[in-house]
Amino acid sequence: MPDFAEPLSRLIDEFRRLPGVGQKSAQRLAFHVLRVSRDDAARLSQAILDVKDKLGLCATCNNISDGEFCPYCNDTGRDPTVLCVVEEVHNILPIETTRTFHGRYHVLHGSISPLRGIGPEQLKIKNLLHRLSTGDVTEIILATNPTVEGEATAAYLSRLLKPIGVKVTRIAMGIPVGSDLEFADEVTMSKSLENRREL
Repeated sequence: MPDFAEPLSRLIDEFRRLPGVGQKSAQRLAFHVLRVSRDDAARLSQAILDVKDKLGLCATCNNISDGEFCPYCNDTGRDPTVLCVVEEVHNILPIETTRTFHGRYHVLHGSISPLRGIGPEQLKIKNLLHRLSTGDVTEIILATNPTVEGEATAAYLSRLLKPIGVKVTRIAMGIPVGSDLEFADEVTMSKSLENRREL
């Protein structure tokens, strides 16, 4: 005998498919939707459909956009000579929250991962090379994740881009501010020593 009526069970199952949502959270969300007014449920439903129907990729940097170009590419106050290359769209937000980067972005939509069958051809690298062909870009900052895949992607891009004559840099990695050295693993400690700077 099922625990819930079929429409509620279906909604719980759909919520469970979301990343980071387990059975209990899915049930809480489903019961919340059940309790809210029909108008609130319709707004939620419409917002989900709008994300699917009204968003696409920026023609320049592959960021999510509701127009041909994203807000960063449309912003004339940003420095077009510096590009920050990230793996995914959600990687832009942590950089933006620092309020210190004023260049533009390029989103790869993934990282090189031979085990998952993802090679350079599956990433948005062709239009990165096209952007460099204009000659406006003077520096590429590789801000891929500090994972095996992210490092492989950064190494591949570095080898690909350096012959073009553009400056290629990598974000620094190491001990997070506010943490204790005794809790750092050997890879983090090694990166911290590699990326040391003069005071």
